[in-house]
Amino acid sequence: MAVPSVDTRVSGGCVHALVDGEMIYEHQALLRERFEELLKHSEACIVVNLAGVGFCDSSGLNVLLDLRRQAEQNDRQLLLACVPASLRRILELTGSDQVLRIYDTVAEAEAACTAPS
Repeated sequence: MAVPSVDTRVSGGCVHALVDGEMIYEHQALLRERFEELLKHSEACIVVNLAGVGFCDSSGLNVLLDLRRQAEQNDRQLLLACVPASLRRILELTGSDQVLRIYDTVAEAEAACTAPS
C-alpha cells in the first residue's frame, strides 16, 4: 500500500499538485488535508497531476469531488491532468468526467487555467 505524496508548487495564481501513490480509503484523511492546503495557497486554480496515481477507489474519487466542490465555493477552478487510463475509466463509469475538468497534459490544464471556466 503506497502512501500518497502530494508535491506542490505555485506558478502565478495557479497551484500545481503532483499526486503519487494510492488514493484509497486508508489515505483519504491525508489526501483531504493536503488538498485543503492547496485551496489556501491558490488564487485562481488548482492543477492536480494524477500521473503517479497507481490506484484510486471510491473514497479517492470522493476526495477529488469534494476538492472540486470546495474549489468552486472559493471561486477557484480545479483541473485534473495526466489521469491514468484506469482512473479515467472510473471517472467515465461514474459520470464524474462530466463534472471534473480533465486534460491530457499539465500544459493543457495550465492553458485552460487562464481561460474562463
